[in-house]
Amino acid sequence: MTEIGAVLPELSIDLTPTVVVSTALATMDFTPVHHDTQLARAQGSKDIFLNILTTMGLVERYVTDWAGPESVIKRINVRLGVPAYAGDRLSFNGTVVSREDGQVTVEVRGKVSLGDHATGTVTLMLPEENARC
Repeated sequence: MTEIGAVLPELSIDLTPTVVVSTALATMDFTPVHHDTQLARAQGSKDIFLNILTTMGLVERYVTDWAGPESVIKRINVRLGVPAYAGDRLSFNGTVVSREDGQVTVEVRGKVSLGDHATGTVTLMLPEENARC
């Protein structure tokens, strides 16, 4: 499961307008481009889009769904790419890229129809590693 090169199962999320708006509101991000389609388009955007806090939360969810609820994220480094617009689908994939000093690092990519929305790495301790610490 945690050997270098191990592939995490894909996670796909439909980005309905409700998902985009509700996650922006849940993170207390009231910026109009995350909930007001007319205003987002008036500012040159195609539609409303996910905010960064939601993207980061989804990256964390993706990795901890695989690693289990007892895992502990130690470091996360994510770079945003193209916007994740309402009406699109966000699909995550990942690969274990290192395992050392009781920690596992996973390379993560979240893609939408326009390309990479989020890319980066997440380093975590897995439950069996936590028990040894």
